[in-house]
Amino acid sequence: MRIGELAHRTGTTPKAIRLYEARGLMGAVARAGSYRHYGEADVARVLLIRQAQALGFRLAELDGLPHMDTTAGWERMAQLVARRRVAVAQELARLATLDAQLAGLETELHTCDTLAVPATPQACVAPSALAAPGPLPRSTFTPSDLTA
Repeated sequence: MRIGELAHRTGTTPKAIRLYEARGLMGAVARAGSYRHYGEADVARVLLIRQAQALGFRLAELDGLPHMDTTAGWERMAQLVARRRVAVAQELARLATLDAQLAGLETELHTCDTLAVPATPQACVAPSALAAPGPLPRSTFTPSDLTA
């Protein structure tokens, strides 16, 4: 099959396929005269590249892709996936902390709304935020911050 059909079957563009080739991700591509000729293995490889990109891998990280049919190639790709999973776990932890901080701020906002305009900035701090020590810093939000 020619590059246009490969692009169509894999949901990408001929330009992207040429980029994958230029970066060495496609391995050796057969030629018939001046035309590239692709097979089913190339379809699978392009789909794998696109899946890796959708999962957050950069093309530069996929340089071992042409050698995936070897033990060393599979091991390298497995290591890439393991490192990516660690990065995702770290990002999930960061987002959980952020969510807890947002929940605390939301509680403060509801407390401020219930109390109307506080006499002091600390009057808005939710009672649970004052009593519960934790790793998250308390917000110093005041209603005057809304008009600033």
